[in-house]
Amino acid sequence: MIPATLGAFIAGCAGTILLPEERAFFARTQPFAFILFARNIDTPDQIRALCSDLRESVGWNAPILIDQEGGRVARLRPPLARDWLPPLDEAARAGDRASEVFHLRYRIIAAELRALGIDGNCAPCADVMRPDTHDILLNRCYGDTPARVGDLGRAVSDGLLAGGVLPVLKHIPGHGAATADSHLELPRVDLAEDILRATDFAPFAQLADIPMGMTAHVVYSAIDPDLCATVSPRMIDLMRSDLGFNGLLMSDDISMQALSGTIHSRSHAAIAAGCDVVLHCNGDMAEMEEVAEAAGPMIAAAHARAARVIAMRAEDAAGDLDALSAQWEALIAGLSGDG
Repeated sequence: MIPATLGAFIAGCAGTILLPEERAFFARTQPFAFILFARNIDTPDQIRALCSDLRESVGWNAPILIDQEGGRVARLRPPLARDWLPPLDEAARAGDRASEVFHLRYRIIAAELRALGIDGNCAPCADVMRPDTHDILLNRCYGDTPARVGDLGRAVSDGLLAGGVLPVLKHIPGHGAATADSHLELPRVDLAEDILRATDFAPFAQLADIPMGMTAHVVYSAIDPDLCATVSPRMIDLMRSDLGFNGLLMSDDISMQALSGTIHSRSHAAIAAGCDVVLHCNGDMAEMEEVAEAAGPMIAAAHARAARVIAMRAEDAAGDLDALSAQWEALIAGLSGDG
């Protein structure tokens, strides 16, 4: 059961322990969820204690997210969690058994996360790889065709959900055609709309039932030449109406340099455009105050979507890491035998 009033944002915190001022801020503003980064990670017991403190600060079992794609983007590293091949390399190794491999891979990741108190993962990454896809995204992709990406995105989502972890579909409606890093500048995609719909947007339509999604800080000039998707009512209407995404829609990190203006104005623009929640990652208290004020409380439609998200979280999911690891070793050995 979620609280009747929730702040329309997701927040980070500064370090490995929850500071008194952070606890008070979260109690007052009631963010929907939290997100962890490497700065928040030390030992298993520390992570579990931090997750417990974050939830205690808001008074309910709020989701706690992390970026654990495997490969280059992984906030947890050995000995806290196993290392993985980049998704693109994993898909190439797995060949026509890739869906099976990805499902088990993310079932193991889910078990590792749940053991630490984390129950949301910012995956799958359903961006279609292109020859000029920026390096920041390239080896995080699953393939270069919409069908391949959609199939593996489904395997990732199903594996996470089976392990009690909420998946976050990213980056809606597709970041693969971007040739710039949105952490540093605003990418602009000038492809025709029919090409975008047939390629980059297609996996997101296939995966539109995933409970949460993250927008792309990308301008698609054929649809809205002035605003990136995160703050574009036109683009968010496309995500909802054309692609059929009806999950909880969060912005990508609102502090990224792709966006201009103050943190307050960015946050307000994202909510006004149709995002349900604003994602703020860096744990800076002054910025979080701006986000909370600009985002305000969730509107009724967003709150209903948030309730559906929580209903999809399997609270009692258990993962036997030893058994799952044994399945993994057998599966990989079988791939080698197939070769």
